[in-house]
Amino acid sequence: MLFEYTRRRGVRSPVTDAATFKVGRLKQTLAHDAQVQDAKSRDIDLSHLIDTSYNYHSPRELRWHLAERFGMAPEAVALREHA
Repeated sequence: MLFEYTRRRGVRSPVTDAATFKVGRLKQTLAHDAQVQDAKSRDIDLSHLIDTSYNYHSPRELRWHLAERFGMAPEAVALREHA
């Protein structure tokens, strides 16, 4: 399952002192290529299903969170950051 997310700036982690990010918007996309005609109509907004105030340390952490949230194996979750 392919998810596309929009990154928002987070805070520095008090534990690792690394930059974090929040998810501004999360979409499940059925189009694997941005050039696919009418791709916007194939996107499903899932932003309301996650905590958008959480500070993620990496896309990998987001991937694991989504896998757990949707009852999937992490290998079945693909992420793409929306520019």
